[in-house]
Amino acid sequence: MITKFKADEFTAFTHLQINFSEGINILIGENGTGKTHVMKAIYSACCVSDKRLGRTFDDKLKAVFLPNTIGRLVHRKIGRASGKITIYREHDGKDGYISCTITTLGKADVIHKNWIADKKNESIFIPVKDMLANAPGFRALYSQKDISYEEVYPDIIDKAFLPIPRGKQDDKIAKLLTILQGAIDGRVIEKQEHFYLKNKNGELEFPLLAEGFRKLGLLYTLIHNGTLTKGSVLFWDEPEANLNPKLSRVLVQVLLELQRLGVQIFISTHDYILLKEFQLAATEKDKICYHALYRGEDMEIQCQTTDNFSSIFHNAIDETLASILDREISNEISAL
Repeated sequence: MITKFKADEFTAFTHLQINFSEGINILIGENGTGKTHVMKAIYSACCVSDKRLGRTFDDKLKAVFLPNTIGRLVHRKIGRASGKITIYREHDGKDGYISCTITTLGKADVIHKNWIADKKNESIFIPVKDMLANAPGFRALYSQKDISYEEVYPDIIDKAFLPIPRGKQDDKIAKLLTILQGAIDGRVIEKQEHFYLKNKNGELEFPLLAEGFRKLGLLYTLIHNGTLTKGSVLFWDEPEANLNPKLSRVLVQVLLELQRLGVQIFISTHDYILLKEFQLAATEKDKICYHALYRGEDMEIQCQTTDNFSSIFHNAIDETLASILDREISNEISAL
């Protein structure tokens, strides 16, 4: 379980610390406040603890953020400088951390404690752009050519191609798959690196499928092949993108159930409907934290963390909706 993120002079942050829930963590804030950067940094750290990866923290940071040099991840200022990020976690009752100090000259120093490889702690990053429709041949191309793709893209394709576990399917997992099948009207299958939606009408290629359905189809796939299971960590950048608001309720229902099964979840969102669905569907036993990133009077990025959506005092989404209502009322009054 990821417990804390700390950044000093790293990308958009000067000094920032965020404490996380073991359940669902929802990052909100205006563009440029670093929501995706927080998730990418933590995801990179999680990947280092995956024994199949064989990568260092600084290498993974560079591959995920894709700067010209790793020194570009240091917070912008005149002259030479250095930045540092530290990710903390709890595993098997032990506290651990991994830290990376980076200089503008491109040097990186990684230290860690109790940050060991553990196959059970699978990490998954779902980017905004759908990749299943682009999956055929992508892995071969990425491995052979120097193409400019953040490594979250080939990573998610690799996770989608993992085989389905043998044995009887857990009843709770079967329930989640049934919910998603109802939402997308079928189940997802893969043939020779091509994904299809299969139902009573046949098989529909993913490029012909609505992108919102593809998103839910990817979630279906990751649950079906056992990637999303107890102990794993899911990062999802703007899950509402290209998703009809009607399906937000289904998405929230599935994410809440995954949290109850022991999946730690991080999402960034700009969507009021998605936030309200969480507020309406969550029970007292669900563990949800809202992390509102904002720029203070000194223009440095700060964070308010609360388990009560209504108590967020820097909420750009609510503020925008209030502004729209004010303008609408003003227009109606002017027309009288």
